Amino acid sequence: MDKRDLNLDLMVDTLKAAAEPSRLRILALLSRGDLTVSDLTSILGQSQPRVSRHLKLLFEANLINRYQEGSWAYFRLAESLVVGDIARILLDRLDVSDPLLERDIERLGSVKLQRRERAAAYFSANATSWDAIRSLHVPDGAVEAALTKIIGRTPFQAMLDVGTGTGRLLELFAPLYVRGVGIDINRDMLTIARSNLDRSGITNAQVRQGDVYSLPVDRESFDLVTIHQVLHFLDNPAEAIREAARALRAGGRMLIVDFAPHDLEFLRDSHAHIRLGFNDNQMRDWLTEAGLALENSIELEPKDKDKLTVKLWLARDPRLLIADPALTSRVTESV
Repeated sequence: MDKRDLNLDLMVDTLKAAAEPSRLRILALLSRGDLTVSDLTSILGQSQPRVSRHLKLLFEANLINRYQEGSWAYFRLAESLVVGDIARILLDRLDVSDPLLERDIERLGSVKLQRRERAAAYFSANATSWDAIRSLHVPDGAVEAALTKIIGRTPFQAMLDVGTGTGRLLELFAPLYVRGVGIDINRDMLTIARSNLDRSGITNAQVRQGDVYSLPVDRESFDLVTIHQVLHFLDNPAEAIREAARALRAGGRMLIVDFAPHDLEFLRDSHAHIRLGFNDNQMRDWLTEAGLALENSIELEPKDKDKLTVKLWLARDPRLLIADPALTSRVTESV
């Protein structure tokens, strides 16, 4: 729903959907992060059919969004400009010291704690592998400094992080975007990402399960798409880049982070790397095939020449913003 205003009937329907204690409690909880039916049932102390009924009414009124992750369905506060704003205005007027809301928030804390514990367990089981890779290139802090520099400080509307992993890029760029979405195929990684976003207090981002070759997002709906240390795991990086490019708005940017060509064969055997890095010509060709223009590349070399060089490639969708007046308006508002 992209309209700036609701007509009388739609406004009444929207307010009616929210005008019930349990549904208002659900909206308050979803304003603090994505939750499943099971999460809400545990927090509210209500039966699953009853909670599902409330969610159905809120969804039909466009007050919440729903997305599937395997056999689980997640819900979050609406992202639409008008209805989402109405929900937030109502929630801003709620007294959070109300005993019922206080109890909900306390139980929500328990749900998030359980997520963090699951995330910690998975991280501990795989930390040795991740640390081994990190030790092979320049420190993460140096990489993140380069990311921040190449993207700049200008705010924008929407960010998509493909293969989001721990959600670190969503955290890093959270001050710049209005809406962030992370996609990953691994549900354990999504648990870690949600835990990290919760811990950082980031409520304007969500993560979803999805395939890099078939992203569960609308076309031409993001100003920045990031692909961080993902392509070397793929048998067809070019197709992943083409799919990600479809999500870019006119004038939008794509940032790819990966390794320069190397000969560390053990990464194939021990860490599931299919590709041993990428060169500039290869990346430029793939970006051109996807309809993008390479604007900049940065090389971060380690002190030890036997280790990995990290590369950053920044490309842009060259279509003119003036080709779509509505798009021009949205981007102007975001900056």
